[in-house]
Amino acid sequence: MEAAQERRWRVPPGHVVVKCAAAAAVTALLVLYSHDPQFRFLAGAAAIGLNVLALRDLIAPVRLAADRDGLTVVTGYARRHRLRWDEVVSIRVDERRRLLLHTRILEIETAGDLYLLSAFDLGSDVHDAADELYRLRARTGP
Repeated sequence: MEAAQERRWRVPPGHVVVKCAAAAAVTALLVLYSHDPQFRFLAGAAAIGLNVLALRDLIAPVRLAADRDGLTVVTGYARRHRLRWDEVVSIRVDERRRLLLHTRILEIETAGDLYLLSAFDLGSDVHDAADELYRLRARTGP
């Protein structure tokens, strides 16, 4: 009997630590310099944004999971959406070069949606994730 193979891609723990530390630092600065209205506004906006990003990484660190039956993708802020393999129309990597930037995005397309994941979401190269998804999908049988 073959064990069910599952693969999970998650936000790297180091990135979560950095976001939490930055959120804490900006929040502390907000408290220390609360007498300056301009600084309070800018630091408040930064603190809210960093706390929201850090909280998302803590609530939903696994952005993509795949097994014999299909995929689970995080959508929106932290909602998980389950897809069967037969719902997945295509899996591809979109690469773009603009000026000095080179971006790679893993695209998972269904009939009605397109899910986009970066290396920051996956904690690995998007090409490696796509290759592994192809292998997992090929192992599914009717």
